[in-house]
Formats: sequence, C-alpha cells, structure tokens
Amino acid sequence: MEELQARQDTGRGLSQDGQDAQNGHRRAPKDGDRRIGRRSLLIGGAVAAVATGVLARDELGRLWWRVPGMAKPRKDGEVDYAGARWVAASSANWRLADRPDDYGVDRVIIHVTQGSFDSAVKVFQNPAHGAAAHYIVRKDGHVTQMIRELDVAFHAGNREYNERSVGIEHEGFVDKPEDFTDAMYAASARLTARVCARYGIPVDREHIMGHVEVPGTDHTDPGTGWDWDRYLRLVREAAGAATTEA
Repeated sequence: MEELQARQDTGRGLSQDGQDAQNGHRRAPKDGDRRIGRRSLLIGGAVAAVATGVLARDELGRLWWRVPGMAKPRKDGEVDYAGARWVAASSANWRLADRPDDYGVDRVIIHVTQGSFDSAVKVFQNPAHGAAAHYIVRKDGHVTQMIRELDVAFHAGNREYNERSVGIEHEGFVDKPEDFTDAMYAASARLTARVCARYGIPVDREHIMGHVEVPGTDHTDPGTGWDWDRYLRLVREAAGAATTEA
C-alpha cells in the first residue's frame, strides 16, 4: 500500500487507480474497472460473438456469471474470515467479480497503512480515493474486512495483481517496526493461512509478497522493518494448526 500521507499528497490513491486530487477530477483507474462497461455490453452479444469468433473463450468464462441470476448469492455484512468484522469500503474502490471462478487467486499482498487504523478505514470508505484492500489488521490483532474476497480490490497498483490477489493492510508505518506487534503478526498470519488454504496458495515468499514487489509499483510497504522470516513461520504454524483441528 502506498503510504496514506503520500496518497493524500499525490492524490493517486493506494493503487494508483483513483483520483487526481490536484485538480479534483476522477481519473479512470489503472486497474481498468472501466472495462466492466465493455464487458457488460458484450454480454448481450455473446452468442453472436462466439459464432464469429470475436470473443475469446476465457473472456466468456468471465462473463457468464454477470447474466442476471447467475452470480453467487451474497449477504450484507457477510465476511470470508470468521475472525473479521465487516465494514464496507466504497464501491468505487473495488470491482464486482466472482473469484475464483472468473479470476484465479494465487497471491496474498502485504501492505502497511502509513497511518492509523481509523484513517485507513476512512479513506477506504471515500469514493474519491479510488483504492482499498480486502482486510485491515489493527495493532491489537483486530481484523476488519472491507471488501469480499470474491471481488477485485484496487490495492496493488497493477490490474493483473489486483485480479489475482487478496490484499491485507497493517496499521502502522514502514519506518516504525515497533508498530508491527506480536498480536498483529499472529492475527495476520492466521488470516493469511486461511486465505492460502482457501485457494491452495503455497506459503512462500513468491506467493505471499509485499506491495513493494508488485511489478510496476512505486510503493515501499511493508518496508525493511517487516520480519518476513517470522511472518512466514507464523503462517505455516497457523496453517498446520488449522489442519490438525480439521
């Protein structure tokens, strides 16, 4: 995640998908959510498109569920992680999807808010911000979910990585490793273990990555203060504990 202060200064938002705060105008997100309109238009002509070979097979596979009545049922306030509390992000900061049926999920991306928990929630609820992550983990280990894992959150600053990942924010600052408390590491590790188990994601540094490692990003989080060795060990322990309990 881009530092919150930097977002406010540059007006680009978490994933560079959002607003131009310099002039007050909303820019089309780089995530490409504007393509939803194109896809929606394609639904009506899908049969003809198949006949003429205009629409690719994989594109059709991502469109079928948009037909009325075909999407997975949803309930207001429902969470994907049992330990989370639901607080909805603005619908301008994510894109409706049906993952993993339309987009496979094979990454967890670790972010740091560069601010307080409350400030992160506030900007994720701001429709002009243009970005948000699926989860925020507070210093005391409290987990808030703001976007369903079914949907594409604008958190990575890279369309492909948005579509294939779950984003987890952590309260604190990249240059203050003391913000990354024992409770935070433990709670985040349990969350990541569940996400990995749900989608069959390997627990390694290739698939659990920092925002700084997303191709094309100019973000720095989670920073050098994030203890990756400790974190992966905790994720593996949490995954093992869940397997044993099952």
